[in-house]
Amino acid sequence: MFPYDPDLLTAVQAAPETIADVVAIMQIIDTVCVDGDGLKWFNLLYMQVTQAVEARVNAGNFINPAWMATLDVGFAGYYFRAIQSSLSGQSTPGCWQAMFNRRNQTELARIQFALAGMNAHINHDLPQAVLALCRAEQIEPSHGTDQYNDFTALNTTLDGLIKQAEIDMHLRLLGDVLPPVSTVDFAVGAFSMAVGREAAWDNAEMLWRLGDVMPAFAAYLESLDGLTLVASEALLVPVI
Repeated sequence: MFPYDPDLLTAVQAAPETIADVVAIMQIIDTVCVDGDGLKWFNLLYMQVTQAVEARVNAGNFINPAWMATLDVGFAGYYFRAIQSSLSGQSTPGCWQAMFNRRNQTELARIQFALAGMNAHINHDLPQAVLALCRAEQIEPSHGTDQYNDFTALNTTLDGLIKQAEIDMHLRLLGDVLPPVSTVDFAVGAFSMAVGREAAWDNAEMLWRLGDVMPAFAAYLESLDGLTLVASEALLVPVI
């Protein structure tokens, strides 16, 4: 779709091991992408989110900073793998492909791509990232645990970043000003990072319970992608 896509594919080949590695890959993506590429604006918001997590981990502002750092790196891997699979022509979750298919549609707003990416990443990927880490550490995801409390401790910080993005990215891809009142305002108003992350934790708990029933587990993941795809499509309606 863009002539530099092979460079993006190269950037996401290596699996990050630290949050600093994650940020470094995101910085490459940010540098490579032009303003008219919708991926640039989701990546920028996600990079800001990741840097906020890194700052809190480094400051020891969690009960278990190491757990949060591991979750952050594992979570980012789903985003990088979505880019890799899509640019390689491989099967990609529909909620991600909806955004990738529209990367060059300049009638859309920057904030639409930022929120569509967050929608895919939080509602589809985050439950799987939580589940994978909990399985690796043999800790059942549950409300009230130290892991859950650290997970939710980020909500205020992340919602603040979303609110700022709504101001900074309230422009079309190429920077044109949006109409004073548009359909984007309704989509933005319906998005909540905290609500999405709470649902993601709930879904991680459900996936844990379904882990021994593979047909049900697979069906649940498929339904997550389907529902998240519907939300992505709604967020990516052209501005009027």
